[in-house]
Amino acid sequence: MLDDLNALENKALAELDAADSPDAIEAWRIAHIGAKGALKAMMPRMKDVPKEQKGEVGKRLNEVKATLESAFEAKKGAAGPGGAGPAPAVDMTEPGITDTRRLGRRHIITRVRAELVEVFARMGFDVAQGPELEDDEHNFIKLNIPAGHPARDPIDNFYVDDPNEAETPRMLRSQTSTVQIRAMERMVAEGSGPPIKVVSPGRVYRPDTVDATHSFMFHQIEGLYIDRGVTLRDLKTTLLQFAKAYFAPDAEIRLRPSFFPFTEPSAEFDMKIALKPGTEPAWIELGGCGMVDPNVLQACGVDPEEWTGFAFGFGIERIAMGKHAIPDIRMLFENDIRFLERV
Repeated sequence: MLDDLNALENKALAELDAADSPDAIEAWRIAHIGAKGALKAMMPRMKDVPKEQKGEVGKRLNEVKATLESAFEAKKGAAGPGGAGPAPAVDMTEPGITDTRRLGRRHIITRVRAELVEVFARMGFDVAQGPELEDDEHNFIKLNIPAGHPARDPIDNFYVDDPNEAETPRMLRSQTSTVQIRAMERMVAEGSGPPIKVVSPGRVYRPDTVDATHSFMFHQIEGLYIDRGVTLRDLKTTLLQFAKAYFAPDAEIRLRPSFFPFTEPSAEFDMKIALKPGTEPAWIELGGCGMVDPNVLQACGVDPEEWTGFAFGFGIERIAMGKHAIPDIRMLFENDIRFLERV
């Protein structure tokens, strides 16, 4: 039987070598290694092999089977799907094909926003949301910004309705402070009353000229805390703890006196940040803050004689730039894959 197996192998390989078309190759497969082929026909003869030779013959049978199947696959692959003959040669001078499928991740702005919310959540702040298409009442009036105030000028806002014609013109919100108004209104409407402690991250819009530090669309995170006996000391402590938790335990901050219509007293919140690796930290303004003006509380139905509170608003892009040493805000929106892979 060993001689027959050797003869079968030699004959089959010779015939396979002579096969010159896909049909001939398939006919060879059926004749030699198919379910009714020559190799299959030899297997019943194993019962007649002497016991002491069964191991040797069985091993040889498996070797022939593997050889013929391997030769068939190689011949079929060389013939290709359309005909016999070798497959076209690969031009080794052409650029390689790169697998561009990569695992994605969240954009740096989305990540920083989530990180800020998480830091303030550890201080007890809930998250409040509000619409990006706002009305004049929430964007200005209830924030103690009266008619005729320079902040309401159409050149500084994206109005949807003509402010000279509509009674309460709609606009793309220019600040997330609108959410604190809606949060207080909702609290009063539900009869729950203070205390209230929320942060509200989101997009805002101002027709600024785009440069390294400005954009017509950017992100803010607003904070509001109202309770009995809230003071400026509570505000500064909150901001200091935020800076230490998010940036570094040795973070340096300062509050500079300023003016905002909706807070009194008001301050600018600065922090020492190195915007470029290896440079000395410099004071960078992160946002504004202050004690909520009694007029704002009263406009929302909160008694300023009983309740006090503070508010703050940061630019998320500015925090991201400070945290990750990003020198130009435009890099956050250009979708340059080299930059997105770095941060």
